[in-house]
Amino acid sequence: MPAALDCSTLAAPSAASELPTRIVGILGGMGPAAGADFVRLFVQACADRMQQCGQAVNDQTFPEHWLMQVPVPDRTQALSSADDAPLEAMARALGRLETVGVCAVAMACNTAHAWHDELQARIPLIELLHMPREVVAYLRALRLREVGLLATQGTYRTGLYEAALAQAGITCHLPYEAERETLMRGIYDGVKTGDMAYAQSCFVDVAQRLIGRHGDVPLIMGCTEIPLTLTSAPQAAKWTLVNPAQVLAQALASRAYAG
Repeated sequence: MPAALDCSTLAAPSAASELPTRIVGILGGMGPAAGADFVRLFVQACADRMQQCGQAVNDQTFPEHWLMQVPVPDRTQALSSADDAPLEAMARALGRLETVGVCAVAMACNTAHAWHDELQARIPLIELLHMPREVVAYLRALRLREVGLLATQGTYRTGLYEAALAQAGITCHLPYEAERETLMRGIYDGVKTGDMAYAQSCFVDVAQRLIGRHGDVPLIMGCTEIPLTLTSAPQAAKWTLVNPAQVLAQALASRAYAG
């Protein structure tokens, strides 16, 4: 995960002193299970930050954070038809988060970052974290040279990860078109309908094919619903899996505890 918090900029923890916090937000609903899981990752990231600085972990030391779990039109379908319906839905949700005073927001959806720049322009006073860029920074810190990418068709079409990885000099291996459709079935016919066993079989199949062609490369789980089943697959115990949602949760925690 990203580098440890620099405690030198914060008040020294003591019985009467707590780490200063700021209000942060999470834009979820894409889908709801992924948004709920992101909250779990964020809470764990906050606990990790407190422990790194010697702060006691209890209910009162977690930062104020708001989950905006709203129905957002399908991102991949919208990208295939140049439809800005997701943009408008997310902009409205971010506007609500702005009213409660958040300083930074994490979007718990990889594909939604296709609208990142437009959304950031609409809410200039809030830092809208960029998941692919946070992941690339994490990979660079590990000095990784190549990865495989498991994602939605919308994420592949926009090249969200490929462009950021190329700038960092990291080779990105992509599934074949038929394999991408297998991933989509795992997401839509698996996770989104509650058939986790089917989803896992789809994700494992594509992951095995990528590793078979390119060797034991780390795999970016570039859809927030893929980690919900792939990480628990027996085959995954031998693989290096990168969870962008976990990286993003660490980044949001760093903003919440910024001095």
